[in-house]
Amino acid sequence: MFAFGVGLAAFDRSRISTAQYASHGNSLRTSHSTSIATQLSVFRSLLQQFAQTHAKDIRSNPTFRAEFARMCAAIGVDPLASSNNAAGKDGSGSFWAQMLGTSVNDFYFELAVRVVKVCGATREENGGLIGVKEVRDRIMSTRMEGGAEITDDDILRAVTTLKPLGSSYSTLTVGRKLYIRSIPKELNTDQSAVLEAAQLLGYVSISMLMLNLRWPRARAKTAIEDLVLESMLWVDKQSEEWEYWSPGFMLEVEVSENPE
Repeated sequence: MFAFGVGLAAFDRSRISTAQYASHGNSLRTSHSTSIATQLSVFRSLLQQFAQTHAKDIRSNPTFRAEFARMCAAIGVDPLASSNNAAGKDGSGSFWAQMLGTSVNDFYFELAVRVVKVCGATREENGGLIGVKEVRDRIMSTRMEGGAEITDDDILRAVTTLKPLGSSYSTLTVGRKLYIRSIPKELNTDQSAVLEAAQLLGYVSISMLMLNLRWPRARAKTAIEDLVLESMLWVDKQSEEWEYWSPGFMLEVEVSENPE
């Protein structure tokens, strides 16, 4: 009986210790969450002060604008979305709308409209796949004197504002180059591999894909034909074996050979 009693006592002590550890763990988690929330609140406050001081630079300087956006993202603030919020009950609108005006919002939405125009105007040339840098260069070439400088980062942020249009506008990387895709059809893995090869070499052929990617003829032919139908590859029938060229690569070569 004595040994049995000791066993029960040990069990009770273990149960009490477990409950104490659980309680202490919950207390630590609550304290940690509160501390993080306090730090984020302080960061947001400092970010507001920073925005007040540098609002003009944020609007006019692209490098400054990009760094400010990165700081916001790091603490979960989206000034672009926030500045688009409806006015509050007192009609004052969000802090960011007051601080930066609607200029941040307007800047990116106006830029998005210009991106759409460039994509639409060049779709027959490139099949709806155009380099971010090319979009930027085309927009900058029509910029009025004294207009805001535009960066690739601005172009990418403008594209994100087009998400409500569904999958029609998005960005993707082919090789080491960023592109804007302005067609609703998603590229599959094979098509992406073909485009990457075409971007590096300028063109691809069925035998080239069979040799380098070890694809059967049917797979290579299907991937190429799908891209040709979307005008994302152009056919050169002059060679003994047909070659399928990247429109973007051809335009880049033409520009480099005939600089303005």
